[in-house]
Amino acid sequence: MEAADHAVAAAAVVDNRLPEGVAVNKLEERREAMFLERIGFIIWVSDLKAARSLEKYGSIHYMSRKMHYVVIYMNAERADDTVRNIQRLPFVKRIERSYRNEIKTEYNSNVEDKTRFYSL
Repeated sequence: MEAADHAVAAAAVVDNRLPEGVAVNKLEERREAMFLERIGFIIWVSDLKAARSLEKYGSIHYMSRKMHYVVIYMNAERADDTVRNIQRLPFVKRIERSYRNEIKTEYNSNVEDKTRFYSL
């Protein structure tokens, strides 16, 4: 931070209000860095022991020992390059994109009254 930024921040603490522009922008930058856009992939593998090395490409959410697949989440910005690198690995059979974030999760609570269908 520059000296001017420190002075503005100190004045804001004394006045109990946010400085104009300076602190608000920094808070927004922190929030954006904290909540990066992530995308999920299902990676079908032939060797689960070797699949542990996928941790360097993203966050492993789940590994299925029975069906031999790995669910991994990675940054959306670098997903194309990362998928190309993962595809080159010898133990990877195929890669599918997860559509979980596109599925509707909030439903309308207005339920129709169905008594007219069941009455005599």
